[in-house]
Amino acid sequence: MSDKTIMSFKLIKWPVPGSPPRRAARPAWWRRLVIPATVAGLLAVHSAAFAFDFNTVAARAKALASKSYKKPSESLPKAVKDLSYEQANQIRFRDDKSYWRAQKLPFELSFIHLGGTFNEPVKINEVVGGAVHEINFSPALFDYSANRSIDPRSLRNIGFAGFRIRFPVNSAKVKDDVLTFHGASYFRAMGKGQGYGLSARGLAIDTALYSGEEFPRFTEFWLERPSADSKELTVYALLDSPRATGAYRFVLKPGADTVMDVKAQVYLRANVTKLGIAPLTSMFLFGENQPGPGDDFRPKVHDSDGLSMQSGTGEWLWRPLVNPKRLLVTSFSFDNPLGFGLMQRDREFSSYQDLDYNYQARPSAWVEPKGKWGSGRVELVQIPTPDETNDNIVAYWVPNNMPKVGQPMNVEYRLLWQKDNEKRPPLAWVTQTRFGHGYRPKQDGKQDDSQALAIDFDGAALKKLAPTARVEGVVEADANGKIVSVTTRKNDMTGGWRIEVKLRRVEDNKPVELRGFLRNANGGATLSETWSYILPPN
Repeated sequence: MSDKTIMSFKLIKWPVPGSPPRRAARPAWWRRLVIPATVAGLLAVHSAAFAFDFNTVAARAKALASKSYKKPSESLPKAVKDLSYEQANQIRFRDDKSYWRAQKLPFELSFIHLGGTFNEPVKINEVVGGAVHEINFSPALFDYSANRSIDPRSLRNIGFAGFRIRFPVNSAKVKDDVLTFHGASYFRAMGKGQGYGLSARGLAIDTALYSGEEFPRFTEFWLERPSADSKELTVYALLDSPRATGAYRFVLKPGADTVMDVKAQVYLRANVTKLGIAPLTSMFLFGENQPGPGDDFRPKVHDSDGLSMQSGTGEWLWRPLVNPKRLLVTSFSFDNPLGFGLMQRDREFSSYQDLDYNYQARPSAWVEPKGKWGSGRVELVQIPTPDETNDNIVAYWVPNNMPKVGQPMNVEYRLLWQKDNEKRPPLAWVTQTRFGHGYRPKQDGKQDDSQALAIDFDGAALKKLAPTARVEGVVEADANGKIVSVTTRKNDMTGGWRIEVKLRRVEDNKPVELRGFLRNANGGATLSETWSYILPPN
């Protein structure tokens, strides 16, 4: 497991429909490159003379990789290009202009206007019967009444910043947002009863390296027109960046859990140090393991509370998230992982108390590899953030064997956006990690100077135990931590079990790595997933 610490960071704006304005927190030495993601509007005149499929996009990606990278043009009208983040958000799409509404299809598209942070248009196409038609921009699709500085008549063929896909998941009568592509290769999805929260993206390059992160962007999209009874929608995308190209296919299946089957073929133009596959990006400000400021009435503020992982051997690990004082990078090595995800396990409103942003409804995102991914690591990047408008958590898979320049790397996985049915281990799982002591009486006139954590576990494996069962908590620390005591107790309030651990640091300015789990004291059988925690430096 590796740990790196880097100091400064800066913010990048990131809009989230139905949530506070979101930015991505990045260290100051990271290259700033946030790019739009889509196009849409009215049918245009271009059609293809061949049957379009994934191989068509893959051929484009391969040809593109053999050429030098070209920066996207910056030809937007000044009135649009100079919009602030807030002004760009005031331009609203007219819902009555939703694409495919006139045909009364189960899916509809709405589009996102360029401006503010998102000033690089992408091309969007519709695929009908294997033929391709470009979808063009029209100012008639948008309401500019909140921004009088823009004359819609001056806007011609400027393109779009992104698009949203809508489908009736909560009610048969209303089409809900289920997927949005907007910015670089970022996309967000949600299922029944969920709100927008964490995001995924196509590819991550050199994340958290001093050399600077590169943000590939989706430059063109193709959407297959659904039929009148379609339950799924297929989206293709072409990815481009200075050192990589790629072809992507997303098969979207909205529902209680919205499912996306992802197929990608990636080509490198030049060598990269780190390639992040199936990246997930989220936000963690504070929680029970890291209480917030005293003037914030909310107990917790986060889109995700932990990183869950299932190794190729079937072991489950849980890493609670933190908002560190310095950049924190850790990794977990696996052979052929079975899955990983950034999860929001706590679903109680009382844990968040936020009527505006409903953090209890933010989706968990679980990556389920298809086929064998070989050896590599799940890497977790945690970036300091001062507020909840910053995406400061990133997780992705890093393969040990990098593709050679010009050679294809093929990868497939299923991405599940979940709430009530989220992936959990078959044994017991961690429900919360609390930092701090309860009442501490003085011993021999001295205050207890140890640090304390309480870890709660729940699950069917614990509820099936006999009343006389003896459950034992096992906790280990790295060389910078000295375990003082470990106490395991039945939690009669939940029916689960709690481990209470006290420890002391050797060096205050270094983190402590901790691991723990529950086992049956009679026979030693493991009863829970492995709790893996980083206690940041004091």
